[in-house]
Amino acid sequence: MIKPANLRHTDCVAIISPSGTIVPARVHGAVEAFKQWGFEPAVGTHTLSAHRSWGAVVTGGTDEERLADLKWAIAEPSIKAIFCSRGGYGTVRLLEHLDADLIRSNPKWLVGFSDISALHAAWHRAGVMSMHASMAKQLTEFGTEGEVSEAMHAILTTDAWPSYKVMPHPFNRKGEASGMIVGGNLAVLSALVGTDYNMLKGDVILFIEDVGEEIYRVERLLYQLRLAGVLPSLRGLIVGQFTRYHLNGELVSTSTDHQRQLYSMIAAMVEPYDYPVAFDFPIGHVDRNLPLVEGATAHLTVDGEVHLTFGK
Repeated sequence: MIKPANLRHTDCVAIISPSGTIVPARVHGAVEAFKQWGFEPAVGTHTLSAHRSWGAVVTGGTDEERLADLKWAIAEPSIKAIFCSRGGYGTVRLLEHLDADLIRSNPKWLVGFSDISALHAAWHRAGVMSMHASMAKQLTEFGTEGEVSEAMHAILTTDAWPSYKVMPHPFNRKGEASGMIVGGNLAVLSALVGTDYNMLKGDVILFIEDVGEEIYRVERLLYQLRLAGVLPSLRGLIVGQFTRYHLNGELVSTSTDHQRQLYSMIAAMVEPYDYPVAFDFPIGHVDRNLPLVEGATAHLTVDGEVHLTFGK
């Protein structure tokens, strides 16, 4: 896997919307945060656009507009990192139009999560590392200070990547694992199984998160991974945040009881295997969404506390 070059002072960072449409104030907030870091932000031509298709789906411009912004950000030599404004839906529509050679010959950091997991799959297919991390909302609300933003900056600019320590969880399974770390939004990545963009393969440390999925839907996705041979052959599993779910037709915040039931189901799904499992890791649709480097070598230790460190 190719590690993108470290960003330097005054380097250009593109802000694009390859998925859903974004509130302009959040893009403005991200622009100010990048300026505070000393970077030169470049907002894509269609970053603030909106296009409605198939009823409730509103993307950041048409497929052609979002693809144009993405290809511009990849190919433009002055741009050293690509920052996605938000998730939503629509990124999968762009995959078949992306050239892996274009990404590989212009290796630069891709930053985002949620629906952006589909683009992480494209970077992975091209053999380039990427960063699963928060987007414009986090930078707007919390700025450049704090654990999440500072970890993101460290990954972008240094070889001294952060290491993480997380409190114990009763469903954790002890053990140690080393290997490539990949993952992201479970529903998005599961939909790519059986394609050239499949990241969910064995012999890796896998991390998963999701939003708005009921327990039975998460179980169905995990059965797909079990039957595909993924769950039995992992080196380790990191279970992130599964926030919000549908109750009586309404999208509600995850309760303690709902989370316990969901984690209990996941624990039962992986009970036959002997690799370490870390639950309630701070990744996903939460304020403390710790940045993870897709495609990097990682070491996971689950023994009371959970420790996660990265290699290059």
